[in-house]
Amino acid sequence: MVAMTEVVVITGMSGAGRTQVGNALEDLGWFVMDNLPASLIPKLGELLSGSRTEAPRVALIVGSGPSPEEIPEVLRELGDSGVTLRTIFLDASTEVLIRRYESTRRRHPLANGDGLSGAIEQERTRMTAVRERADLVIDTSHLSIHELRGRTAALFSEDGLSPLMQTTVMSFGYKYGLPSDVDFVIDCRFLPNPFWDERLRPLSGLDQDVRDYLFGLEETGQFLDRISDLFELLLPRFRDEGKAYLTIALGCTGGRHRSVVLAEAVASRLAALGTDARISHRDIDR
Repeated sequence: MVAMTEVVVITGMSGAGRTQVGNALEDLGWFVMDNLPASLIPKLGELLSGSRTEAPRVALIVGSGPSPEEIPEVLRELGDSGVTLRTIFLDASTEVLIRRYESTRRRHPLANGDGLSGAIEQERTRMTAVRERADLVIDTSHLSIHELRGRTAALFSEDGLSPLMQTTVMSFGYKYGLPSDVDFVIDCRFLPNPFWDERLRPLSGLDQDVRDYLFGLEETGQFLDRISDLFELLLPRFRDEGKAYLTIALGCTGGRHRSVVLAEAVASRLAALGTDARISHRDIDR
């Protein structure tokens, strides 16, 4: 039996990290193609679906180009060609994209008389349909190049590949903004804040004293029991629907104490339900 070709399409906003993800995939042994004209992508799918190589893995980096409105249809044709297709959309805030372009002094592909911010917003509007079609949206606003490469490795390394749904539990701080690449956002600010305890303030949710403080509260256990009940219901149904990625974000004020403890605990509860979740603490070191 010929192995189905694994194709990952990396698309998204210019300056959001498409090249860095492509480089990371290449280091992982993927065959990476950049700037392939959209009109050739379906034909490539036909060629790949008949490949006789064992478990071929191909990544296509697709920018907005002159006609981004063609991308959703092109991706549909690629998926219909018999390959296993996943689409990843890289995004970032306009403020961050402006800062990145100014630091590199590169020209935005849609730059015109409206200035850099106008070009970015124009591209964001034109890429809306592509973003909505993506299997996973990754917001790189708060990710360094090394962190983005690490996340890519976690998602696409040989060990990380799985036909099952890939689940991530993330902690974050509301003061640094909501993460945009998540399916569930759960507010942990109903719990007393360890920050106001001078003994606990310099610690994080990874320290036992902070864990003991929060698990000493009756409402912490009640919360986790209800979260377990919720995801015991939802996880099998998401898998049945073919969902490839699930990200659950838990937030507190600064993303250092409450959300970290609860993210670790939720991941543990998910493991008890048969789902091994990756854990990410976005703002723990801020």
